Amino acid sequence: MAEPVLAVDNLATHFFTRDGVVKSVDGVSFTVAPGEVLGLVGESGSGKSVTGFSIMGLIDPPGRIVSGSIRLKGEELVGRTEAEMRAVRGRSLAMIFQDPMMTLNPVLRIDTQMMEAVHAHENVSEKAARDRAVQALAQVGIPSPEERLSAYPHQFSGGMRQRVAIAIALIHRPALIIADEPTTALDVTIQSQILAEVQKLCAESGTALVWITHDLAVVAGLADRVAVMYAGRIVEQGPVDDVLDRPLHPYTHGLIGSVPGDSLPGKRLMQIPGSTPSLGRLPPGCAFEPRCSRAVEACRAAAPPLMQGAGGRAYRCINPVSAEEAA
Repeated sequence: MAEPVLAVDNLATHFFTRDGVVKSVDGVSFTVAPGEVLGLVGESGSGKSVTGFSIMGLIDPPGRIVSGSIRLKGEELVGRTEAEMRAVRGRSLAMIFQDPMMTLNPVLRIDTQMMEAVHAHENVSEKAARDRAVQALAQVGIPSPEERLSAYPHQFSGGMRQRVAIAIALIHRPALIIADEPTTALDVTIQSQILAEVQKLCAESGTALVWITHDLAVVAGLADRVAVMYAGRIVEQGPVDDVLDRPLHPYTHGLIGSVPGDSLPGKRLMQIPGSTPSLGRLPPGCAFEPRCSRAVEACRAAAPPLMQGAGGRAYRCINPVSAEEAA
């Protein structure tokens, strides 16, 4: 196998508040290979976005990375200064946000913003920077890219603004892109178009992609592998088809069962009872134990270790879901 573009090992990002320590990310490990798409899935508050911001070096006080390693193409990112991270962000590492207006300045034309992105990392002429911007817009499927460069963000639809944000992320052909639910606010047709474009671009350029989402349908069609997060930890990961067809962790099983499209007509949805625990007051054992129908006494005593399964599967559960139950 090729050397991973991204290797996250035992990452812990905590927030130190007056009410105590919030363990938003606690011992997360995964790798992403060149051209691979990893889906990072979980409920709101599970730690997905904080994991992405940690990789980008965008954690500010009262939060900080307290332990672990983040290696991009073999180079350690944890411990780098802000100036050092600015040299990496945009060139080797890029992020696509849920709201494209977090990327785009509403009072600057698109050409100004895209050319500034080029000049930030490369000493090239104005014409070369403009040509790169035109090429990037065409690459994400924006028609008449030369004409659209002179427009302002408010002159684009939501889907087109997101395509511009993706074009800016791709303009330096980074080794890794972190996408934080970038299609959530878009209608289904535009969402499917953008997903197809992103998948194609990753395959052609070899860019690795971490796609953060709560939508299992998106992950099923886009990702090569999936990692499921709960209460700051990855509770299951593996090839996307294996995990979705035969989940081992009860939380993954519950997420899949709660998707309306998988239910028989007239049958009640499988619901996960309760709600996500506060990351500042986690139970002493398995964080999912209070909501789990498969919990046994040992689940309350200690957090389960990461079990290694066949075919690259990994899960945190001492009483995993059987193949019959998954079916």
